Amino acid sequence: MSASTSYTARRWCKPMKQIGILGATGSIGTSTLAYIRTMRETFSLAFVTAHTNHTKLAAIAAEFQCPAELTAKSPDCIPALIEKTAPDIVVNGIAGSAGLMPSYAVLAAGVDLALANKETLVMAWPFIHALAQKTGARILPVDSEHSALFILTERFGNAAIAEFIITASGGPFRTYSASQLQSVTVADALQHPTWRMGKKITIDSATLANKGLEVIEACRLFDATPEQVRVLVHPESIVHALVRTTDGVLYAQAAAPDMQHPIATALTWPLPTKNTLTPFSLADKTLSFFPPDLEKFPLLRLAYDAVQRDGAYPIAYNAANEIAVTAFMDGRIGFTDIARTVATVLEKDWSAAPEEFSAVFDTDARARREALESL
Repeated sequence: MSASTSYTARRWCKPMKQIGILGATGSIGTSTLAYIRTMRETFSLAFVTAHTNHTKLAAIAAEFQCPAELTAKSPDCIPALIEKTAPDIVVNGIAGSAGLMPSYAVLAAGVDLALANKETLVMAWPFIHALAQKTGARILPVDSEHSALFILTERFGNAAIAEFIITASGGPFRTYSASQLQSVTVADALQHPTWRMGKKITIDSATLANKGLEVIEACRLFDATPEQVRVLVHPESIVHALVRTTDGVLYAQAAAPDMQHPIATALTWPLPTKNTLTPFSLADKTLSFFPPDLEKFPLLRLAYDAVQRDGAYPIAYNAANEIAVTAFMDGRIGFTDIARTVATVLEKDWSAAPEEFSAVFDTDARARREALESL
């Protein structure tokens, strides 16, 4: 019996669904654990990883009686963990470009991937998509917006959808003037009005770079043109996405701003499973929607430019943004300098797309050097 056959046989002989979590101590990992704790008869943990937080990871492993690894100590541990534990699905909650290789390892093993790491698709979509098709593994989006689009697209079919609309809270600076943005601090930028997330993604939400990455992700996941993907600012964060069908009608998905909802969708797909999450009600809710201000928040416009130009522009956009956000959090540049840095890097020629998976990392490294030089 081959290794892949052995894995498949073990996978379908288990009484409950086995979940692996990459980045178990981060915000996505914490939300996944909170959901699993309420669904012990349906799910169990196959394994967990974290980058460096040994104390928290050890506590999780002891609670769920599962293997655990620190990826900072053993970066190549994921394939061995998958082979050892035979998970049914793996949640990738790793932040930033560090999540790309773990995503590749999961799909290469033929395991379904519940993906919260948007950089996987922004940096390497052609290779990730081809790998998933080759192994038969499914990519199930965990971003609340893409989870909502996934649900709606599955209901209507891609051919029936004319427009994909993702919402943005607008972050903490939605009502700020351009001059006010010049003096905001890291502490200000970390005060997200509706979501509780890691520091990097919270900064990205304040600049709308996160929404820019999500635009690129939506184009790729749903085979949409940039013109078909729109962003609406929705401060209440209740409607996560909408689709406009070819007859002009809008359909929306609404839920509380709690990552357990899209996590539940991914873990139980294709059929919704009864759970302990509080049913959401629209009673007494006020919903508002606005177009984004691309002048005050140019990183969203730059993302549209990057996905329109394609090639390696999305890779450069992501890499430059990661360098600039780190510099902002370290106090080396101001808030508005994040967009300036990304714009400067994108002025270079990134028209040549990587021809093989390893070249993605070469392009990423070049973009990071360019970003560091422009700080």
